Amino acid sequence: MTARELTWSKSTRSSASGSNCVEVAEVVAGLAVRDSKDPAGPVLRFDRAAWSAFVTGLRR
Repeated sequence: MTARELTWSKSTRSSASGSNCVEVAEVVAGLAVRDSKDPAGPVLRFDRAAWSAFVTGLRR
C-alpha cells in the first residue's frame, strides 16, 4: 500500500497554525507517520511495539 492510499489523521497535538504537524495512518503491521507539510515526502513506519514505546517515551 502506498502513502497515497492510506487514511491519514493529523495529530491532536498539532499547532494551531498547522505549521508543526504530523499525520499518522494505520498499516497492517503497525503505524506510519509523515510530515503533513510534505505528504509526498518520507514516511516512517513503526510496528505496534515500537510505536507504543515511542509514545510512552513522549509522555514521560
